[in-house]
Amino acid sequence: MRFDVFSLFPEIFQPYLDISILKRAIQNGLIEVRAHNIRNWAADKHHTTDDTPYGGGGGMVMKPEPVFAAVEGVLGAPPACPVILLCPQGERFDQKMARELAGFAHLALICGRYEAFDERIREHLATRVISIGDFVLTGGELPALMLMDAVGRLVPGVLGDADATQDDSFSIEGLLEYPQWTKPPVFREWRVPEILLNGHLARQQQWKRQQSLIRTLENRPDLLREAPLTDEDHEFIAQYINQRLEESQFKEE
Repeated sequence: MRFDVFSLFPEIFQPYLDISILKRAIQNGLIEVRAHNIRNWAADKHHTTDDTPYGGGGGMVMKPEPVFAAVEGVLGAPPACPVILLCPQGERFDQKMARELAGFAHLALICGRYEAFDERIREHLATRVISIGDFVLTGGELPALMLMDAVGRLVPGVLGDADATQDDSFSIEGLLEYPQWTKPPVFREWRVPEILLNGHLARQQQWKRQQSLIRTLENRPDLLREAPLTDEDHEFIAQYINQRLEESQFKEE
């Protein structure tokens, strides 16, 4: 899979790409990342990439000319791959979207700086606008890295094990992942749950499912509205809620 990233600070990306899983994926030819400096396509001698906004207001706005020139100079006009604009006003990035984007062989990412993009970049160059959350950063480079990491690890072969991502949070039918433990079985008197040590696979799988339900209920109850829950799931959730209510009432007494 190939990522072409367009930024005013392309040097930001290499340190992260030079470590761990993404580094191995790049070395093995599973992922390719090309970072391009938008300033190289600015036409004036000062390599200007921003200007004041029409209609007044604070901050500076990224000019359309160098961004269009950079993207079309590398990818052609129009680009043959999806062009993603990273912006807080876009659709919220999630695991489902990461899996969707992992189905493409080539993605282009545009990283903003300053106050905003000229709207013509959004309307006539970007094919999709994506946000990583309801907050504002100083630039789109960190969101681009997050997107590449989330999408890249889903490319076949990157994690080595084809099943390695199936139990990720948001992948277990929309639920959060169950808690995990490893050796030693006892650390500072804190024990690994006995059910994970007894070897009964069917009971372990049921327990993991229930723990996913509990963790989702306590931390992201909104996800349960969309999750395909079984009758057994609904029964367990009802029992768990009733148990918590009883415990709360007992403490108050």
